[in-house]
Order: sequence, then structure tokens, then C-alpha cells
Amino acid sequence: MKNWKLLALLLFTAPLLQAQPERWQQRVEYKMVIDFDVKDHHFKGTQQLAYYNNSPDTLGQVFYHLYFNAFQPNSMMDVRSRTILDSDPRVGSRIYELEKDEIGYQKIRSLKMDGEPVKFEVAGTILEVQLDRPILPHSQAVFEMEFESQAPLQIRRSGRDNAEGIAYSMAQWYPKMCEYDYQGWHANPYIGREFYGVWGDFDVTINIDGQYTVAASGYLQNPDEIGHGYGGQAGKNSSKKLSYHFIAPNVHDFVWAADPDYTHDTFTRKDGTVLHFFYQKNEKTADAWSRLPAIMDKAFDFINANYGQYPYQQYSFIQAGDGGMEYPMATLITGERSLGSLVGVSVHELMHSWYQMVLGTNESLYAWMDEGFTSWASDEVMNYLRGEGLIPGRRIDNPHASDVQGYINFAKSGYEEPLSTHADHFVTNTAYGIAAYVKGAVFLSQLEYIIGKDAFRKGMLRYFDTWKFKHPNSNDFIRIMEKQSGIELDWYREYWAFTTHTIDYRVKSVAEGDSPAGKATVTLEKVGVMPMPLDVLVRYTDGRSEMFNIPLRIMRGHKSEGGVKVLEDWPWVNPTYQFTLDATPEEVLEVVIDPDGGMADVNRDNNTLNR
Repeated sequence: MKNWKLLALLLFTAPLLQAQPERWQQRVEYKMVIDFDVKDHHFKGTQQLAYYNNSPDTLGQVFYHLYFNAFQPNSMMDVRSRTILDSDPRVGSRIYELEKDEIGYQKIRSLKMDGEPVKFEVAGTILEVQLDRPILPHSQAVFEMEFESQAPLQIRRSGRDNAEGIAYSMAQWYPKMCEYDYQGWHANPYIGREFYGVWGDFDVTINIDGQYTVAASGYLQNPDEIGHGYGGQAGKNSSKKLSYHFIAPNVHDFVWAADPDYTHDTFTRKDGTVLHFFYQKNEKTADAWSRLPAIMDKAFDFINANYGQYPYQQYSFIQAGDGGMEYPMATLITGERSLGSLVGVSVHELMHSWYQMVLGTNESLYAWMDEGFTSWASDEVMNYLRGEGLIPGRRIDNPHASDVQGYINFAKSGYEEPLSTHADHFVTNTAYGIAAYVKGAVFLSQLEYIIGKDAFRKGMLRYFDTWKFKHPNSNDFIRIMEKQSGIELDWYREYWAFTTHTIDYRVKSVAEGDSPAGKATVTLEKVGVMPMPLDVLVRYTDGRSEMFNIPLRIMRGHKSEGGVKVLEDWPWVNPTYQFTLDATPEEVLEVVIDPDGGMADVNRDNNTLNR
């Protein structure tokens, strides 16, 4: 009887005793061939998709994204744009006003799994597929599809005839398998926000009029047949279609663009990475685009050294789209810009190659871990380029100060929403933008203030090397920083990501204390809800100064920086904190909380007390 009880106890507790397995990843292998008709902007395609179910789950259904279906009157994207409080001016009511020959669509003509037809239904921008035979754990299925699409008039990210006259910006152009991970399926309808994809290999052949130059993710397999700056004898005078054959390994999306007037330049870096530049050369573009290659070469050097090594052999900067949008091994950017603006958008979209194309966070759930981290790193890179004299402007001590102030301004507006809000469900576009881009960037700049520069910089590299190609979430990131710094940081993530509580600390008084007699006691007050460790600068009348660090007790540690005196930790529930100086009150000239502006304190007017 005792043995049965012991066995039952072991069976019950066994799952609790197991170590968490390494995060599994689904995998895909796409082989697609499309035939594009530039006269009516239609294309027909075939897709063979090998899908690897590396999960422990049995899948009775699968889902595909059909992004082009969003560009139809009364689609969810159209209705969302026309009803949200602050519509994106690039969209507005433009989808609603599209004519039949201007809309986008993706029609599925046939679909088979392992050679047998399967039932499917189109629900807006999602293809729902019911499987007669489920995909078992750790097994593979092959889907074969025939589809037909129309490229919409360019409104948001993708489509034909953009504002600068680029013929085709072909993003989100193919039926794309939705991601399935430890949280289940992510079959989000497309309303214009973020993306999430399955890593895999893409084999794509694009048949198009020979006058068009095609730029794309991946490595061109047949340059000798193409011309157009790739090599070979064919070119813009070709009277027949050309077949561009690209291979893109270990990516989670594939983008291409095409135009008959592209200039195609290349730049080979010392490490062998080839940079491609596709743009319409004219008086608005010639100077800035001719200077861009050498500048982006320097940017790559800085980024590789500070944020991790770029894992692919090429990258393409492509004039297309409606502003700037990142994709694997390429970006679509509008190109009629000043040099500073062109470099700025190029750097930002390039940085996405680290924080989205390689790390692959679920952008719908953690947009700030992509857009915010990218914005933070872009500020750093641009500051470096200014310091090197490569672009106009001068290097500044804190390139993130404008993000901190932008966040503070919006936090006071009453419209802020938590970072944890799903990207599709923000009440306003502005709240989403501030959260994803600005508050997400401040998350990192403030984290550096908390744990110190050395631990932070090493932690950023460790994060990339540990979690590349694994879809990390916010806890995965904060655990890396805890390991690197030796400091508990769960409180910081929980306050900053899951609430809209703000930081506000005040220097309340400097007065004579009880002991030791005559010495000055500094009293600090926590006015805001969110707790933070504090750097406090004290300046004396004789010209001396001292820097103090006050850790939070819940940190179980403190940052290590030279020349700083670490004081007793502050229990965050205590509304005030006191410490004694080796000086009289009359000898104290000034006390300043956070003199370097590393903390997003919403009221800096009370951070300083002076004589």
C-alpha cells in the first residue's frame, strides 16, 4: 500500500520535476513559382510547402495569412482605419475608395496535403484549413497550393504604383502559413499592424516582363541569365519574360520589388557581405543614394560589434513601399529624401534585421521588443555616424533623451496604454506608436541606468546570441539581463510593460539630523507609483561632489560603477528615504536625483534642491 502511494506521488509530481525543455520551433520550406502580368497586375502561383510540426501537439487544422485581402472595401483593415480615433493618414478611407481593378486579393484555386485535397474556407485575411488527417507531433506534411492574386494600389506597405512611382512593392504577397508556438496558433487578421512568421527556407521563382529589375530577399541563383546589375546578358531591352530565381535560407518571410527604372548598385564589405541598392536615379535621389553605401558599410561595422554578427551574406536597400518597412535581408524605403533622412530610415530598417528578422519576437504581443529595441539601437548607430562625421549633426551624450521626453509627454496625456496590449487592440494609433517605438526604447535606456553600462552592453550581445532564431518573449530577455547583472529585474518588466504607472521622485529636504550631531540628512520622497533605484548627486560649497546609488531592496543587488557610493537599499513600500552626509547642511550646495537623465521621471522639477 505504501508503494502504491509512493508511485502515485511520483506520477503526480513528475511533470513538476522536469526541467523546462528548450523552446521548440516549427519549420517551413517554401517552393513558389509565380507568373506576373504587369498589364493587369495579376499573378498566378504555385506553392509547395513542407511543414515540420516540431511541437508536442497534434494539429487538426492549419491557417494561412492572405494579406492582400485586406485591401478591399469593408475589410477589417478598412473598417478599422475609418473608425479608429486617429486614422493613419496613409490609409484613411483609401481602401474603401478602391475600384475593382485597384483592390488586392488572394484566391486559392486548390489545396492538397500529402497529395489529397483538403477542405478550406477564406475568412477575410485568414485561410482556415481543416485536416482530414492530423499532423502528428514531430512529423511532416507537404501542402500543395495553386493561387491567384491581384496586387492592390499601394496604400500600406505593399502594392503597385507607390507615391514615388515605383511599380511594385511586393510585401505580404503570398499565402503564408501562420505561426504555431507554445501559445498555440497565431492567426491574427491583418489590420495593418505587425507580423509573426515561421522560420524556414524559401525557393522563389518570379517570372516577369524582361524590362523590370527585381530586388528581393535571398540570393539570386541565375545572375548570368538576368543582367539588370546582377551580371549576364539579358536586360531592359528584353522582349520576353525573365525568370528571377531566389533562395533565402532560414528566414521567416520573403519580399520583392520591381521597377523598369531601377538603378542597381552593389557594395562588397571587407567581411564579404554584399550590399545592394535599388533606386530610381534622378535629381531627388542621386546624391544621397550615391553616398549611402559607404555610410551603411560603417553602420554594419558598428552594429556587428555591438549587437551581434549579421548572419546572412547580403542585404538590400530598396526604394519602394510607403515609408520604411523591414523584411529578411531587405527593406522597402521611400527614397526621395535628404542624406540624413535616407540614412536614418536605412539604419532603422536595417536594425530590424537583429530584433525581428533574427530574434523573431511575436510582434503582435511584443511590438515594443522589436520596434522599441530597434529605435533604441538606431539612436545609438545614428549618434555614432554623426560622431564620425558621416552624416550632418554632432554626437550627443544621451541620444535617447528625446524618447524619454516623448514618453513623459504622452504619459501625462491620459491616453497611454500598457506595453502588454496586443498591437491590434490599442484604442488609438498614437498610443500604439508611443508604446511600441518610444516607451519600448526607453525600456532599454532606463535598464542601462538600472544595471550599469558594462552589464547592459554585454547583456544585449548575450541576448542576441542566446535567443537568435528562437522567438524570445519579454521574460526571456529580462532573464538574460538578470544573469548578466546579478540583479533581480522582474519588478522592472512588470511595472514598465504591464502598467502605466509613472516614476516621480523628489528631494524633500536637506536638514540637520539627530546623529551624528550637526551632519546633514537628505530626505527623498517617492511621489510616483513606480519604484526605481536612484543615482543622487551631492555638490558641496567647497567645489567637491559625491555620487550615491540607492538600490531597491527587491533588486537583491546593485549596479557596479566606479566612483559611486552604494547606500543601504530602499524598501519600495516606504514613501521616504533618508541618508546622512559627512557635511553640515550649510556645506551642501545642491542635491540632484538622476543628474544624467537616465530615468524617465515625469516631473524633473522636484529632482533638485539647492541653496
